[in-house]
Amino acid sequence: MANQGPQQSEGAKVTRRTLTRDAMVASICGFVVVLMLGASYAAVPFYNWFCRTTGFNGTTQVATSVPSDAPLERTIAVSFDSNVAPGLPWKFEAEQTTIDVKIGQVVTVYYTVTNQSARTTTGQAAYNVAPLTVGAYFQKINCFCFTEQTMAPGEKREMAVVFYVDPALAKDSENDTLKNITLSYTFFPVRDAAPKPVAAGEAEQRKGG
Repeated sequence: MANQGPQQSEGAKVTRRTLTRDAMVASICGFVVVLMLGASYAAVPFYNWFCRTTGFNGTTQVATSVPSDAPLERTIAVSFDSNVAPGLPWKFEAEQTTIDVKIGQVVTVYYTVTNQSARTTTGQAAYNVAPLTVGAYFQKINCFCFTEQTMAPGEKREMAVVFYVDPALAKDSENDTLKNITLSYTFFPVRDAAPKPVAAGEAEQRKGG
């Protein structure tokens, strides 16, 4: 009986150490799970930021100003591709299929869009350029792809794209043989367009009517 006291004490210490270790492992596992969940939520915005910053996957850049120097003499053929995803009853085409532009030259091109259905529809364009590595040098000043487009039945609309090819492209030796860039747009249907607010006066007129 005299020897059981120290043995029980030693057993209690082992049990406490085991519980402490298990609690630490559980805490680490919980932290990893939270970290993974946070990473999954941040993945999409981070990917979008990465594409805009680097031009990855043909993502074009948004220009904040026009080139300060005169355009270079080197020209590149820029082709314009237009597509409409299934479910959107629009006709979408570029007014010009290909033009020659000087590197650093600010250019405006136009697309036409027609809603061929008898109902109001909304779409938004996704875009990229090919070759994919040129996205970092393709600077768009103005583009219809930044906002949702709502078209009335039978409406036809002209949409402008203002862009230039960054002169920095000419300093990239990997693009010394580049002769053609394709700017591609695809309009996708927007299922639930944001409702427009109704002015209070209009609401009162409806009630009075």
